[in-house]
Amino acid sequence: MGETDLSPHLAPYRPNVGVVLFRPDGRVWLGRRAGAAAPNNWQFPQGGVDPDEDLQTAALRELAEETGVRTVTLLGRTDGWLTYDFPPEHGGSPIGRAWKGQRQVWFALRFDGLEQEIDLGAHPPPEFDAWRWAYLDEAPKIVAPFKQAIYRQVVAAFSVFAAG
Repeated sequence: MGETDLSPHLAPYRPNVGVVLFRPDGRVWLGRRAGAAAPNNWQFPQGGVDPDEDLQTAALRELAEETGVRTVTLLGRTDGWLTYDFPPEHGGSPIGRAWKGQRQVWFALRFDGLEQEIDLGAHPPPEFDAWRWAYLDEAPKIVAPFKQAIYRQVVAAFSVFAAG
């Protein structure tokens, strides 16, 4: 059963999932977007939902494609859709031409594997060119400005899992 409701009021927004990957110590995985300008070029894994794809399945697929990580446990997810609009300069990309923005459901997952499992080249072309463990509340400060409001909502939703 898919959860990609394309209600008319949400149609301009691309269905998308995001993943906050927590280490057992409460720190989170952040990836540096390949080819994006610093300093706001770090983010969590995220990606589009295929037609009729279950949202959790999409989140696990995107995580594996972007990071190589498969050894996880579900901790939680956000309720409902969170949306953001693409900035005008995003209109040159294929996604930016097709959609007003993205609507996302976010998943909190605990990483239960070894760091050797992390492989940024698992699914070419790589989304990220570097990664690091960070504190959850750092993320809104280093993500692209048009995603910062969503990241603040995600931080609030998942702070129960985070390291202090």
